[in-house]
Amino acid sequence: MTSPLRPGKGGVLLAVRVTPKSSRDEVAGLHVASDGSISLAVMVTAVPDKGRANAAVIATLAKACRMPKSAFALVAGETERNKTILVTGNPAGLEALIAGKVNAGKEN
Repeated sequence: MTSPLRPGKGGVLLAVRVTPKSSRDEVAGLHVASDGSISLAVMVTAVPDKGRANAAVIATLAKACRMPKSAFALVAGETERNKTILVTGNPAGLEALIAGKVNAGKEN
């Protein structure tokens, strides 16, 4: 299985699959698309209106990774469910979060 992370200019790029209007804000695990690409599944309660869901995705990721929101920047997919986020700084928290989701998937 590949990772939703890949090297990017100035940091790492994170592939994210967003589900807006969910019952809670959480990183739900990994999403495998029909083409085999892997992304991190993020659920947010915000509606996809005027950037609210995008802001909620960044806040949810920052909280889950214990990183500042300023370390995350949306670089692609502003109006789509599939987004690419540039993560700057030390991505150790993000890598640990992804590793935890991968290991949780293997236990099922």
